[in-house]
Amino acid sequence: MANTSYPDDPTDILRDVLQLERVDADEYSSTFKGFTPDQTRGQVFGGQVMAQSLVAASHSVEPDRLLHSMHCYFIRPGDASVPLNIKVDHHRDGRSFSVRHVEVTQHNKVILSLTCSFQLESDGVVHQEPMPEGIPLPDDLPPISSLVGMIDDPAAQDLAYNRPFDIRYAYEPIFLRPGSEKVNRNIVWMKTFTPVNVSRNVAGAALAYVSDYTLLESILRNHGLSWIEPKKSIASLDHAMWFHRPFNLDEWLLFVQESPSAQSARGLGMGRIYTINGDLVATVAQEGMIRLPQFDQ
Repeated sequence: MANTSYPDDPTDILRDVLQLERVDADEYSSTFKGFTPDQTRGQVFGGQVMAQSLVAASHSVEPDRLLHSMHCYFIRPGDASVPLNIKVDHHRDGRSFSVRHVEVTQHNKVILSLTCSFQLESDGVVHQEPMPEGIPLPDDLPPISSLVGMIDDPAAQDLAYNRPFDIRYAYEPIFLRPGSEKVNRNIVWMKTFTPVNVSRNVAGAALAYVSDYTLLESILRNHGLSWIEPKKSIASLDHAMWFHRPFNLDEWLLFVQESPSAQSARGLGMGRIYTINGDLVATVAQEGMIRLPQFDQ
């Protein structure tokens, strides 16, 4: 049974994350505080820090300048017990593009460094990689709560009831055991449980948040590994994202993920996010550290 301390609407977690406290602002920079929802573990989810950094940056540009790319490094783990100090440097406002650099600090140390760019919409050539065919539809797939919600363990309960997005796996999940086949692909459907009324830029921040959940799973699947591999150590190192087209957070999005390479205890995951109608809305890349005990020296 779900922990009764979890919210009735898990998407409220996202709404809280996207609300920042403005501390100061001038022509050259702006500062904010971000807060972390209640955690069963002491660390801050990396997707949360990315999302809050992008929200802070979006508050420093005109509303008609739309987020089109971001690149960040996860430098240190975040401490869930204290606020995040978010500073935005207003690097450049050109005729079409605005560039911002964001540093997030705790305990006087940088935990994340992010650069992002916003653009006035412009006409130009158009093409996209088509969405894969033959993927099971989300309504035919089980929610995570029906897969692990019955397990009396804090991590399983968090997975089932304490995430703001409904995520459904097109392949068998690898939470508890490896997949039955080694495949270099992970595919999930995802959407918020209830509508979130935010600007297009803040919606992009929310998409960055959810993109951090599953992007390294194609690496694990390719090598017959699961998330509960004994004595493993997995951590996101960096994250890049390009935003192509508008979308709705509360409508199903397909996240197709593959890994072009793994080496030197690092693996690269790349993904494409589509609307259910096949519009490519974003492209994502992330490198992660993956240390396994059989390779310890």
